[in-house]
Formats: sequence, C-alpha cells, structure tokens
Amino acid sequence: MNFRLLAGRKGNACDLRGADTEMTPANSTPRSRWIALIVLCTGMLMIVLDATVVNVALPSIQRDLGFSQSSLAWVVNAYLIAFGGLLLLAGRLGDLISRRGVFLVGLAIFTAASVLCGVAGSQEILVGARFVQGVGGAMTSAVILGMIVTMFPEPREQAKAIGVFSFVASAGGSIGLLAGGVITQSINWHWIFFVNIPIGIATAAMALRYVARDRGIGFGQGADVLGAVLVTAALMLGVYTIVKPAADYGWGSSRTLLLGGMAVALLVVFVIREATARNPLIPLRIFRSRNVSGANAIQALTVAGMFGMFFMGALFLQKVLGYDALEIGLAFLPTTLVMGTLSLRYSERFITRFGARRTLVPGLVLIAAGLGLFTRVPTDADYVTDLLPTMLLIGAGVGTAFPALMTLAMSGATQSDAGLASGLVNTTVQVGGALGLAVLATLATTRTETLLGHGDHPAAALTGGYRLAFVVAAALVLAAIVVAVTVLQTDRKSAPAGKPAYAES
Repeated sequence: MNFRLLAGRKGNACDLRGADTEMTPANSTPRSRWIALIVLCTGMLMIVLDATVVNVALPSIQRDLGFSQSSLAWVVNAYLIAFGGLLLLAGRLGDLISRRGVFLVGLAIFTAASVLCGVAGSQEILVGARFVQGVGGAMTSAVILGMIVTMFPEPREQAKAIGVFSFVASAGGSIGLLAGGVITQSINWHWIFFVNIPIGIATAAMALRYVARDRGIGFGQGADVLGAVLVTAALMLGVYTIVKPAADYGWGSSRTLLLGGMAVALLVVFVIREATARNPLIPLRIFRSRNVSGANAIQALTVAGMFGMFFMGALFLQKVLGYDALEIGLAFLPTTLVMGTLSLRYSERFITRFGARRTLVPGLVLIAAGLGLFTRVPTDADYVTDLLPTMLLIGAGVGTAFPALMTLAMSGATQSDAGLASGLVNTTVQVGGALGLAVLATLATTRTETLLGHGDHPAAALTGGYRLAFVVAAALVLAAIVVAVTVLQTDRKSAPAGKPAYAES
C-alpha cells in the first residue's frame, strides 16, 4: 500500500491512497463521509458527556445508594481505571482487526453497561457497571480519530474534520455540566445513564450504514499477548495509583510510591518487550517523530491544566459563590460557544493557511492567559467582570489549539498505525488529565488547610487554595508552550516527501 504524508502541504494530513478499506456505495460520496463524521462524533460526545454528567449527579447517587464519601469515589474511579488502561490497546486492536468493528463493539458494551448503571440498586452493581462502561468507552473512543484521518485524506477537509472532533472532545465536558444539572434536578440520577440507550442504539445503526467497513492488518506472525497484558496492566495500575492512593495518602506515601514504581516497572518491561518482539503489539517507530511525541507531551501538559481549571473552577463557583449545578453549567457556556465557533468554522482555515504548529502556539498562549486571570479571582467575584473574560480566553485558546494539536499528534499516521496513534492521543488526555487533577486537587486542599490554620475565613481559604491550583495549571500550559517551541518541527520539516513522519529509515 502506498501511504505517504503530503510533505510541503500545511496541515500534516495523510495521503491514504490505496487504503485497504472496503467502501460501500453509500460510503463513497463526500456527503456520506460527513454523515459518518457526525456519527463518530456523536459516539465520542456520549462518552465525554457521561463522565461530566456523573460528576454532577454524585451527591444524589450518594444519598440514594448510601455511599460513604470514600467509597463514592469508586463510581468515578472504576470507570477511569478501565478507560485509561485500555485506550492504547483498543486503538491498536482497531489497526489489527477492524477499527469500525472495535467502535461498534465498544458502543454495544457502553450502551449495555449504561442500562445496568441506570437500574443499579446497590453500590456493588453500580461500581461494576461503571467499570464495564469504561471498557466500552475505551473501545469506542480509541479508534475514532484514526478513522477520521483515513476518511479525510485531503488536507483541508481533514483539518475541518479534526476541528469538529476536537470541539466535541473538548467542549463535551462543559456541555455535560449543563446537561447533568438539568437531568439531575428535573428527573433523577438514573436518567443520566438511561439517555445513553437511545443515543447508543441510533449511533450504532447509523454507523452500520455510513461508516466504511475496514480490514485490519492482522496479527502477522501471531498476537503479542504478553505486550497486551503488560501495557494494560501498567496503565491500569498507573491510573489507579493516581486516583486512589495518591489522593488518599499523598504522593510521598509508601503505598503510592510502591504502586507507582510497579506501574513504571511494568511500562519499562513493556517497552523492552516491544523493542525485541518479532511482531510487537505497538511498534515503537511511532515515537520517532518529534511532532507525534511532542504533540502528545503538549497535550498531556495542557489537559492537566485544563482538567484542573474545569474541576477547580466548578468547585469555586459552587463552594465560594454558591452556584447550583445548572448555574455552573451556564457559567461555562460562553467557553463552549467560543470553542465551537473557532473549532468548527475557523480552525481549518488557520491550519491550512499557517500550519498546525503556528496555529498551536497562539492558542496555548490564550489558554495560559485565561488561567493567569483565574489566579486573581476574588472571593466575592462578579461573573461578568471577574469570570467571563477568563471563560472567553480559554474558549478561544482551546478552540484554536486543540484542532492543531490533534493534527500534529496524528501527523504521518498510516492506515496500519492510525488506530494506535488515535489511542495514544486519548491515552495522553486521560493520564495527563487524571495526573493533573490529582496534583492540583492535593495542592489546593493543602493550601486551604494551611490558610484555615492561620485563621482565614473559610471562603477566603478555599479561594486561596483554588488560586494556587490555577497558578500551577497556568505553569503546566507554559511548559507546554516551551515544548511546542523547542520540540515541534515546522510543517515543511514534519516529514520527508513520500514518507510517513515516523516511518523506519
């Protein structure tokens, strides 16, 4: 097959001529490809919304099922462990077997698990169903970006399609805050899961009709079972360490250090295995590209800061300013609107004209500026004067930066590696977000307790803790800017002509 990066064309799009994909007549028209994009993004939106909606409904779930404060965290953690641990494996399985097949199976698992979550009458059933939901969510979302870059090989169309996807992936969280508030307050928490059922069924039906069937590259000389076990165990243990021992006992506790060390050791063994295996599960050549590796590092740093902003910002609105769930969702709505306008209408123009790297850096600067404003937020903040400018800056930054970032992360993706690159993008989002949130939450809590010990008013102490979190979040994005400037190559240098960005020499 003749796959090559369109060197010298801005946007780092992939030329997928000769792709081994069975196209039905319905899949071969431009209109059907855009319908397929909507279908894939609907599946992604369902996954993203679910995480945020559940967070809004946690108090209601705790009251109904009798969760303790510590056990309630497992409603979120069970999902995160399965989701974060399986993304890389699910993406690679899409390459080996079928990305469309992995998407559909994941969608079925997620929808069935949503039914179990909705009818759950005990803590054990809900937590178990949330773990299964995480499995389905990982399979569904891991392959979507890979399918998008293979469906849209032309640079301009690909940039526009990635802009749509990045809007859904990044804005879904704030939309979920609003949807969660409406559903939880107007009906009950069970319906945050039940709404997934018709969406999942409709998405699957449309995917069967409009998403092209594809054949994976197969397992060649055999399946790398050991590699699959190692990477899944390493990521699951790593996510568990972040969301549980580190949060409960601190980063310096013996339990955290032991489990974290085990996760790192498993990852090292996995890398050794992949470097020596005759048929590796994950070819390490994908990391040779400075743009691919750099973009994923930037994404981890940026998402770590962004997760903290949305989570800490929501807590500030709730605990200091007294907003309810619906008001919190409305407060973040300007961010979503600006993000959507830039992602859907302008990101493709920016990337095509200036290139992904030149579009990315100004977007990151806007995000850092927005977080910087958040560090000055007063205890009696007025929404219009103190918070709205921050919301608009961050919305503009995310709407500009994330489409460019995803374009760079997928640069040079071939038909055989697109699922792996897609899974890697989602893995850095989840691990970076979980790690950033855990660190920022710990710092904010410690700062608040210190201020309370000095006799500060509770509202002032909380605000002081959140301000520190915003300072660190801004610093993470500044670090991402440094990586972007020093590591990423210009679009003309991203790959030699006729050769994928990370192809073997």
